[in-house]
This record gives sequence, C-alpha cells and structure tokens, in this order.
Amino acid sequence: MCKVTVLCCTYNHEAYIADALEGFVRQEAPFGIEVLVHDDASTDRTPEIIRDYAARYPDRIKPVFQQENQYSKGVVITRDILVPLIRGEYVALCEGDDCWIDPRKLQKQVAALEAHPEADICTHAAAVIKKGRLWKYFAPSLRSRIIPASEVILGGGNFVATGSILCRRSIYLEEPPFRVICHNDYTLQILGSLRGGMLYLKDCMSLYRVFLPGSWTLAHKSREARVRFHVIDKEMLRSLDSFTGGIYTDVIHRRMDLYDAEDKHTKRITRLVRSIRKGFIRAIYFLRGPRITTY
Repeated sequence: MCKVTVLCCTYNHEAYIADALEGFVRQEAPFGIEVLVHDDASTDRTPEIIRDYAARYPDRIKPVFQQENQYSKGVVITRDILVPLIRGEYVALCEGDDCWIDPRKLQKQVAALEAHPEADICTHAAAVIKKGRLWKYFAPSLRSRIIPASEVILGGGNFVATGSILCRRSIYLEEPPFRVICHNDYTLQILGSLRGGMLYLKDCMSLYRVFLPGSWTLAHKSREARVRFHVIDKEMLRSLDSFTGGIYTDVIHRRMDLYDAEDKHTKRITRLVRSIRKGFIRAIYFLRGPRITTY
C-alpha cells in the first residue's frame, strides 16, 4: 500500500537531480512511498539520471517523461499531469533542484499529521542554498507548533520551502476558486491551514536552492516579473476573502499592502540603480572622450 506520493518536477537539473532522488530513496518509513518524477523534456542528462534510479528502485521511483516541454504550453504539471497518478494518502512536494537531508522526514511528518487529525498540512524548517553556500533558513518559528491560517496568509509564498510540504491527499485535490487562480505552493499552504492551521516542525530536513537557471526564484527576480505575479496574487487573495466569508479580510489587506510597498520600493531602487549607471557611463564617456570610428 502506498502511504505517501511525492511529486517531483524537474527540467535541466542535471547537476542536482541525483541529490533529490537520493533523498527520496533513503527515506526510512514503515509505509509505502512512491515518487512521481516528471521530466519536462530536459535537454541535458536529467532523463538519463532519472532512468538509472528508476531501474535501481522500480518500486519507489516512477518517472514520467515528456517529449515536448509542457510548461511552455501553459500546462500546470502537477494538476494536469501528475494528479491522476497519485495513489498515496498523503502528498509531498520536492522540486528537482532541491533535496531532503533527513531520512526520517516523511515518517516524522506523517506521524505528526496522524497525531493531529485537525490539521491538513505539515511543513518544517529548510536551509536556503545560494551559489552552493548556506544563505538563510526558511523557519517561520523557532519551535514546533500549529501556525494559524492568518500567519500563513500574511507570510506570502515564501513562508515555508516547497520541499517541506506534506499534506493530506484530499486537500491537495481540492480546487476552490482561489486555488484555480493560482495553483501554486502559496495557495496550497493557505488551503491546507484553513481547517486546523499549519502543523510546523522545527527540524531542518531539506535544502532549497535559489537563483538557478530556470528556477522559480530566478523567474521572479526582475521587478517586472514580481509586479506581474503580485497582480495575480492579489486577485487570488480577493477570491480567498470571498471564499472564507471575510474572516481573514484584515490580514488579506495587510498582505496586499505589503505587495504594494514592495513594488514601490523595488521601483525606487530600480530608478536609483539606473540613475547611478547612467551617471557612471557619462563619467566614463567624458574621461575617455568620444570614440571615433573610421570606415
């Protein structure tokens, strides 16, 4: 019997996918685990590495290979492709460029949720790796506790790391209006915490790599991208407000105000950087003199 289904999406993660797969196969648990590894038509050695692990661990690693990139076509991989394949009672997430570092991670999280039937989602602390070095931690609390939905909403999409999420299958399959607008980790965190809060474990059990080519963090690095995604998130939050009957109106407005402040701050910083750059270029041009090209 399969107790936990792990969803792993990967694309051109040749340098990291083996770490993710090792974290999956090293899980020690008294229950069945299946890992659905979706490769979105990678052009490097990622598919070859996945096939090797699938051959060695056929009972655990279940690969799904694409011949054409689906993300570029607007397909939501987890919802449109992997959801029909889920067999587990619980669903865990881990991207192909992240990894788990505790072999008892799933065992701890399943035990925690089964001890708290009022909760639908469990997360934990994670180390954030930037350029191969420890940068910071995703740790919304210094102790294990149940975090109320209001804190999760206010925390935004970076409240906890993707690789730390484990939720009940029933919650993962739900598609309320606000999750239809944004089928991402943020809305899953919110949905999972609405009934009984987010069960959080203080143990650091995964690594979250940032600013890698093709990663979510790099895609959101530019000001234009952040503003664009903030517009979508605010639409989602308005839908959430309606869905919850106004219970979280105050915290939702605070979250949207934070988005507005971040956008304005980023805009001022961008203008300052551009001004400094223009001044530097002008100074160099003045010191060196105009370049004269002879044809």
